[in-house]
Amino acid sequence: MNAEEAAALLAHCSGFDNRQPSLAAAKSWAAALHDVPFDEDARAAVASYYTTPPQNPNERLWILPHHVRTLRTKIRNARLENFQYEPVPDETVGEYLARLRGQVKAIASGNATAPTGRLALEGGPSKKFQAELEARGWEVGRPVADTDEEAVQAELIDTVRRSGPLGIECPTCHAAIGKPCKTPGGTSKQPLGKTRTKPHSARLRVANGESELTPEQRAAEEHRRREASARYLAQHPEEIPDAEIVDEEAAS
Repeated sequence: MNAEEAAALLAHCSGFDNRQPSLAAAKSWAAALHDVPFDEDARAAVASYYTTPPQNPNERLWILPHHVRTLRTKIRNARLENFQYEPVPDETVGEYLARLRGQVKAIASGNATAPTGRLALEGGPSKKFQAELEARGWEVGRPVADTDEEAVQAELIDTVRRSGPLGIECPTCHAAIGKPCKTPGGTSKQPLGKTRTKPHSARLRVANGESELTPEQRAAEEHRRREASARYLAQHPEEIPDAEIVDEEAAS
C-alpha cells in the first residue's frame, strides 16, 4: 500500500469516524501497511471494525493501522476454514509448493470458491486397538447420539453391557445391573444403607463364570462370618451400645 492508496483508505475511514485525512497521515499509514494491499478486504476490515461496538459505550472508536492488518487477516482466514489442497499426480516438491500457495491465495482473496463442507475423518482403529476396546466391553463403530437425552440412554446401555460384577444383578443383595452392592448390616466401615466398596462374593463369582455355592457351603460361610463378628465384638466391647430399658407399664 502506497501513500495514495493509504489516503484512499483513510478517506474510507473518515466516513465512519469523521477524521480529517492529511498527507502526513497517508504517508504514516502507508509505512505501517507497506505489505498490505489496498483491496476490498482492507476496506471490509474497516467496516468490520466499526460494526463492533466498543466495550465502553462512552469510548469513541478510532481505527489504527494494526486494526486493519488484524481484521483483514481474519477475513481471509475465514475463507480458508475448510480448505483442502487438491494435488496432482507425480508432482514435485516445487510444484506442490507453488500450487499450494496459488490455491491458498485464490481462496483467501475470494477469487475461488471456498469449500462449504467440513472434512470427515475416514478409517478406523487398528485391529489390536479394537480388540482392546471390545475386551473392556466397548462397542466399536456404534453410532453417536445427536441429543443429550440419547447420549444418556446410550451411556446407560454401555453401563449395562460392560463386563465385570456390575454387569449382572447381585444374587446376595439383588442390586440392579450397573448399581453397586449394599450391605444389610452396619459396621464402622460400611454403615447401614451405605454402598459397599466391593461387590458381594457371590456377584464376583457369577461375573467370573464360577458356580454358585451349595447350601452346605453357604451355611459354612455364614458360620464363618458369625464367628468373625463375635471375635470382633469381643475385642471391641466399647463399640456395643448400652441397652435401653423400657418400662412397659409407664409406656402403656
